Amino acid sequence: MPIRVVNGFADPQVVKDAIGEEYIIFYSSIMDGKMWCPDCRDVEILVNRTFCGENSPSALIVYVGDRAEWRIPSNPFRGGAWKVTSVPTIIRIKDAS
Repeated sequence: MPIRVVNGFADPQVVKDAIGEEYIIFYSSIMDGKMWCPDCRDVEILVNRTFCGENSPSALIVYVGDRAEWRIPSNPFRGGAWKVTSVPTIIRIKDAS
């Protein structure tokens, strides 16, 4: 299945309401043509291989903001329903069976 992407820095409630995928992938936002987080860049090929195949699980990519937005403790993805503590983070949303 193709990976769906929430464009830009997304409101966490909008992301929560839009989820129909089995997984959600939290990445650093794209700055100057690439994700600012080196760990996110390192796993991008593996994530694409895992989630882009015909029989692959569905996934939604969400960008958590630029480096400055991510570092503040009040970043909306750090709290609330998501509680993301690092990027990249992959969360299984629903059972694939």
